[in-house]
Amino acid sequence: MSTCPAKRALAPALRACAGCGARPTRFFLAVNIARQTTSLFQRQTRGYALRKTFRCSTSKFGIGEKAGSNMTPRGLHRVARKIGGGWPIGTVFKSRQVTGFTWQGQPFAPITHRILWLEGLEPDFNRGGQVDSFQRYIYIHGTGDETTLGRPDSHGCVHLSAADLLPLYDLLPEGTLVWIGV
Repeated sequence: MSTCPAKRALAPALRACAGCGARPTRFFLAVNIARQTTSLFQRQTRGYALRKTFRCSTSKFGIGEKAGSNMTPRGLHRVARKIGGGWPIGTVFKSRQVTGFTWQGQPFAPITHRILWLEGLEPDFNRGGQVDSFQRYIYIHGTGDETTLGRPDSHGCVHLSAADLLPLYDLLPEGTLVWIGV
């Protein structure tokens, strides 16, 4: 595997796939908490090729899996549900329901554009009990304040810009694997 930091992120992700019986998917997202980046990989005949890297924002409370911590959980996840398709850029969500638009009095809304709801795949680490990423409502989603991208600012989720999130939302099917590491 290449020495590229983004590609090195996939080595533990692929080991985690084998450990929990998850089959690698056509696309793979790798979130690097230390670098505040998200990288998109696509499977090729010989491994995965890096397609693009985006700035992101993870939790301002740090790294952790426990419910109520507001921390970004690590490990292997998959996109369990996609929410918001067909709505215009700037759509604001609360509890996964449309509540308005950034241009109608909600310019700094915390959850905007689209939601990729993540499900942890590693039992007792990010799946089940007090560490269940899905039950914690951990998403990859847009934010009304894109000036915070590139530094920790979320309450556990992964924030992306609208320009990056919307094409990803359209490209990635439910079930796409997501690795969150440091």
